[in-house]
Order: sequence, then C-alpha cells, then structure tokens
Amino acid sequence: MKPKQYLLWMLAAAAVSISFSACKPKGAGSAMAGNAAQRTYVPPGQYDEFYNFVSGGFSGQMSVYGLPSGRLFRVIPVFSVDPEKGWGFSEETKPMLETSHGFIPWDDLHHIEASFTDGMADGKWMFANSNNTPRLARIDLTTYRTAEIIEIPNTGGNHCSPFTTENSEYVIAATRFSVPPDGPGGDVPISSYKENFKGHISFVSVDKETGEFDIAFQLKTPGLNFDLSSAGKGKSNGWLFLSCYNSEQAHTLLEVSASQNDKDFILAINWKKAEEYFKAGKGTKQAVRYAHNKYNEETHSATSEIKTDVTVLDLADFEDLAYLIPCPKSPHGTDVNPTGEYIIGSGKLAALIPVFSFDKLQNAIANKDFEAELYSGIPVVKYESALYGEVEKPGLGPLHTEFDDKGNAYTSFFVSSEVVKWNIEKLEVIDRQPTYYSVGHLMVAGGNTKKPFGKYLVAYNKITKDRFLPTGPELCHAAQLFDISGEKMELLLDFPTIGEPHYAQAVPADLIKDNSLKIYDINANSHPYIAKGESEARVERNGNTVHVYLTTIRSHFTPDNIEGIQLGDEVLFHVTNIEQDWDMPHGFAIKGAGNSELLVMPGETQTLKWIPDRTGIFPMYCTDFCSALHQEMSGYVRVSAKGSNVPLTFSTGTSQAAAGE
Repeated sequence: MKPKQYLLWMLAAAAVSISFSACKPKGAGSAMAGNAAQRTYVPPGQYDEFYNFVSGGFSGQMSVYGLPSGRLFRVIPVFSVDPEKGWGFSEETKPMLETSHGFIPWDDLHHIEASFTDGMADGKWMFANSNNTPRLARIDLTTYRTAEIIEIPNTGGNHCSPFTTENSEYVIAATRFSVPPDGPGGDVPISSYKENFKGHISFVSVDKETGEFDIAFQLKTPGLNFDLSSAGKGKSNGWLFLSCYNSEQAHTLLEVSASQNDKDFILAINWKKAEEYFKAGKGTKQAVRYAHNKYNEETHSATSEIKTDVTVLDLADFEDLAYLIPCPKSPHGTDVNPTGEYIIGSGKLAALIPVFSFDKLQNAIANKDFEAELYSGIPVVKYESALYGEVEKPGLGPLHTEFDDKGNAYTSFFVSSEVVKWNIEKLEVIDRQPTYYSVGHLMVAGGNTKKPFGKYLVAYNKITKDRFLPTGPELCHAAQLFDISGEKMELLLDFPTIGEPHYAQAVPADLIKDNSLKIYDINANSHPYIAKGESEARVERNGNTVHVYLTTIRSHFTPDNIEGIQLGDEVLFHVTNIEQDWDMPHGFAIKGAGNSELLVMPGETQTLKWIPDRTGIFPMYCTDFCSALHQEMSGYVRVSAKGSNVPLTFSTGTSQAAAGE
C-alpha cells in the first residue's frame, strides 16, 4: 500500500475508534443546564413553540416532534408502507409507491426541506427525498399526509436533495452515485466510469398554488458524487452550491480511492442562467421512464402516471453555467449563510472549515481567475480567489453548518462528537459542546432561512450507547436539544427518534397549527365508492368481485353481517367514516387479510382488498379505539364454497334468515 493510502487508512481507523468510543466526551459534566427540565417542560394543555419535522432515515418516513418538549406527535408515512395508517396497503394509497420499477414498499428518507417564500418557511409543504429508488415527495401541512411523489430519472442515489430555491421555484435533486444515463446505453463496464458515468442535477418546479411537481429540466454533469447542497439566498439568489466528492472519479473502495486528492470541489451553478437556456429551447429531450404519483383529497385516492421524457442541458455545452471551487476535503455539505454572502464547505477529512465569499467568487468569474479546466471544460476558480477565510482547528470531521440570527454558525463534528459555535466574519470559535455520540446533521430553528429564529439547536446523533435504557443489540437513535439564545450553548434534553434521523426543519407552531385540517367534509367526498350514510350501505357483486359499501360510526359497522361470499371472490371493503367530529377515526380489519388494517378519518373513504382463502366465518372489527363500546364494534362475514347457493345478503341490527342450508 502506498504511504498516502496507508495514512488514509490510519485516519479512517482513528475516526472509527473515536466515533465508537463509549467514553463521555470531554466537558460532558458541565454541558447540562441546571434548569433544563423547567425550560423544556410544556404543561398539560399547552403547546410547543415549534413543529420539528425530522427525517426517518431507513424507516422511509417523516416524524413530527414538538420543541422544546421533544414529544413525538406523528409519524407521516412517505416512502414506506405503514400498517398503522394503511399507507401502501389500501387500494387508494398503493399508487403512491409505484415507480418505473413497479411497486416499491420501502425507501430511505434522508433529508427534509420546507417550502419557502422570500427565503422563509411559509408553512405550506415539506419536501423529502428518497435515497435508494430516487424520488421526491411533497407533504401537505394541512393534512400531514404525502400529497405527491415524483421519481427522478438519470439518477443513482438521491442523497443530495431536497434543496429549494428562495421562493421554492424549484426543488433541487442531484445524484449521489454517478451512473450512465437511463436507457439501453447503460450496459457498460464499471471500469469505464470516467468515460460513461454521469451525474445529473434535477430542477423540479413547484406550482405556487397547488404545489404540484414537474421536472422542468436536468443538468448533465461529469461523473462526480454530490452531497448536501444549498441554494443561494439574498445576494446569491439565483445560484446553487453543491458539495462534490470523488473528484478522482473512482469506482471501488471509495474510502481510500476517493479520498486521495487534497481538495475536492463545490460546484457553483448559475441556475437562473440555466433556466434561461431551458426556456429558450437549448436543452435536448431524452427518452426516460419515471413515475409521477398524486393523491387527490376530493376522491381520497391516488393515481400513478408513467412519464417518458425529460429535457437535459449538458454542462459541457455551456461556458457560463458552472464553476468549480476547490474545497478540502471530501466535503459532506455546503451551506449558505442568511445574507447569502458566505458559503461554508464541510470537508469530512479536513482540519479546517473554509468560508467562501459570493462577492469574491463573482469577481473571480468576471476576471477569469481560474487555475484550470476540468471535466470537459468546467473552470476551476482559484481557491484563494474565492476564499473569505478559514476557521483553524475547529474540530474533527465537520459535516453540517447552520446559522443563528447574530452572525454565528454552528457546525457538527462527527469524529470529535461535538457542536462548535463560531463567528462567521471573525472566523473565531466561540463555544463547543459535546454530543452523545457521533453527531451527523444538526438543525437550528430557521437556520437555513434568511432570518433564523436563533433559539434552539438540535443535534441528530448516530450512536446513543449509554444515553437510554438498553434494548438489546440495537439502541434507539437520538436527538439532543440545545438552547443557543445566549453566548454559550446549553444542553437541555435528550429524546429518542424513529429510524436514523438525518436532517430536520423546525417551523413556528403559530405559522401552521391553525391551518391543520380537522375533518373531511363528507359532502365534498367524491370517492367513487362512498356511502354517505347508512342508508347507502350495501353489498354488490360484479362477477367474482364483490363491493362492500360499508359505513362506520360509534360504535357499529353497517352492514355488520354479510353472507354469500364465495371462495375465489375478490372482496373490496369500501369503508366510509361518516363521523363529522374531529379526532374520531375508525379502523377496519378482517381475519386473514394479506395486507393491513385501514385507518379511516372522519368523512373519508378507504378500500381494503380481501381474498378469502378458505370457507367459514370471518370476524371483522374496528382497530382504532373510538368509544366505550369500541370492543363491540365488529361483525361477521360468511364465506362459502365456490358455486354455493348461499345468496349474497347483508344486514345490520336484524337477524337474517339462514340460507343455503
């Protein structure tokens, strides 16, 4: 092994050793504020200050916590099936998980971004990415449900997303793993990486009124790997800054082969200029296949459409779209401060934090102050020409930076397990506090906006070890809440999280709580199989398909006795919750169903498919507690042999005569 490779192996080994140590970080004894419990306590009947929307990592879901309490309010199913809510199991929601590869029941939800107006969260939507089968999702903050999912073509891994522009004109998604473009030309030797593998940056437009997605255009890039990124704001609005690693364009043993160069890059893109070229028809249509899934709140049903083309602009064809800024080393993230002037790079293997100046970058571009051209002619700006300055010896393993309202930055350090506060203009460390252990991302309330709130910081940690009661080989993942309103950060609270938390967004509760939907108006329900009242409940046969129009209300089903189902029938229970009272869902389940329960909100209709596999009597019941007589909310379905003379009958509250004996 070469000396440089050996050194990298040693650094990696040291990082693993430090990261997995169970010893308390230095200074841990004084990290907890004396009145922390009082400052995080939210009395019964009172509300938290912030909603905190957190990625669920490999759970595929998004979770909602309160700050400062750390209480879990809801898990929103997005990219993975969820039997608690019937997501991906009901006939209405199955289309939401369709892709060009077919139905995919799981994904890896890494990052979250709020919708913005003038650089501030507007409380309309949350956007989320899936890392495995590349997709973007839009979550409606009136219903706390996933309203739309769009697949991203030409992409291998969607870690670098979703990042929105200042007014959410676009949600940005870039490839984690460069791959050959979609299509028959993708069958190439892996060893031909430098010649055939490409990256793509997708600009997904967002309708200002409805939020609906559309892939406007893609930028084809050299075969780099993109990581956390940030759109410009304020003076840098119109630009996009993406961290790039694997500048070596390696394709095996990346922990060594993709960490050899002293510097990788931040790719600066003038997206306004790219938009001009796209609107002028400069792009090329490429044949692809990707799914676009939408949920309709009037029909309470989803649809999935396969789309077949995308417009691509190749960076190699344009001289004024993209510029590379050298950045040490293997950068995990690029973050832009609230004014839009400072661009912070976080190199996982760097011993410093570089801070770049947008003004200096613009001057360097105007003066063509370049040191080289790489990857088919992309100019490389001289490091010193774009650099504002460096934070010296801030910690080990910088990953992610966010900002407060006083000109300070906060950076997470994975290897040294700490959060470091530093002044942007002075480039001086102000404070450092330990985390438990190996912090990845952090979140400052409003820390990626033009006007951060500057009150709370949450560190999302990869390892908990001794922080919670042991639960076998795997422990819960954890978040830690800090008060950052003073000069020194103060640790207030540890709280567990679902999945592996990565990124999060905190939005003031007052911005969105009053817009939360309480019931679905049953009179506006246009589901094709709705029963708006018990008088419309019925059972109908169409060949081997049986439609059950079933209503739920405290505390019975209508109908609750059904006979005449035969083996070989496909039974569709269309369950309408006819309640019109807030927080009164009903569940529905039947013995032997090969999917899950349904959870049906007031005024909503959802469908469970059931194919009985034997004859007999099958109980059905409500799965969600609804009243003192919840236990009695049940019924029976009789299944007879194929060709039986038992007629199809249904009833509620009466004893129907025996038939077919």
